[in-house]
Amino acid sequence: MTTEEAIEKLGKDFPDLHWAFVPENIRESDELVSYWPGDATEDVMVCVLKAAKIREEFHRQDFFFVNFAYRHDYQALSTRSDNLVTIKENDCYIGQPFSGYAIRGDAKEDIVIIGVLIRRTAFFREYLPALSTDNAMFHFFLDPQTDLFSAAMIHLTFDGSHPLRNLLELMVKEYAEKTEDTQGILKPMTLTLLMHVARQYRRTSVEKLGLSPADRIIRYMSEHTDKITLAMIASRFSYHPNYISSLLRQKTGRTFSQILLEQRMERAAALLKETDLSVEEVAAMVGYNNSSNFYRAFRSCFHVSPRGYFRT
Repeated sequence: MTTEEAIEKLGKDFPDLHWAFVPENIRESDELVSYWPGDATEDVMVCVLKAAKIREEFHRQDFFFVNFAYRHDYQALSTRSDNLVTIKENDCYIGQPFSGYAIRGDAKEDIVIIGVLIRRTAFFREYLPALSTDNAMFHFFLDPQTDLFSAAMIHLTFDGSHPLRNLLELMVKEYAEKTEDTQGILKPMTLTLLMHVARQYRRTSVEKLGLSPADRIIRYMSEHTDKITLAMIASRFSYHPNYISSLLRQKTGRTFSQILLEQRMERAAALLKETDLSVEEVAAMVGYNNSSNFYRAFRSCFHVSPRGYFRT
């Protein structure tokens, strides 16, 4: 099956998916909520919306999704029913569970949007740990666990030659010809997709922020809490380790080790509280090969053991 044949097939299947928008009272107002539209045995699904005229009802959904403008531009009502965002061809729109959303489109030819949908439980279990290196993106994905209607979104632009496009084409073809091992094939592809998204998010946000050298170093530390050293930073930014130590102390009043410990413990606390990862898994994720050292560091910060913390 070619890519175009797969897009055509999933485009025809799209209206028959379980797009039931259920009225619910949310924060004292009536809103529509869309629940998982795929098979109950699936954690990842791929869908294609293909039409020249699109007018979707404003709604919330109980899953994560990545929508890619594969052909032509479209518009999205984002977060609120009056916030219109233009999604150009090769752009990605990433939505949290229960963030407001609706698609609008009006073109002479069919607009093609490829959507990758991920169950919320599967996302936190299988994908969040791999995405936890970037602090801003980590909290973007984790916030729906603590704030059901955090209403954030990410809008990214990709070059037309970016491998993300080819990856999505492979996912479309795999899902269009589903077999019993399709989920096993789609899951690592979904992780690759999310890693590309995270990389582009880091690049874009750094460019927009125009950070100072000290802020860039602190951000870089937050992206590599599991393995960062002064030597790594010196190599990355072409500064002497002593200069880095002095710069960080001048900027924050804290040493490199203190900043790193705070970053590690903040991330560890969030993972323990909001995911089902074991203490040992969390320790490894934030840079501790020795669980005893992690227990000691955690207790010194929070005055409670890691196991005691996630039970509070």
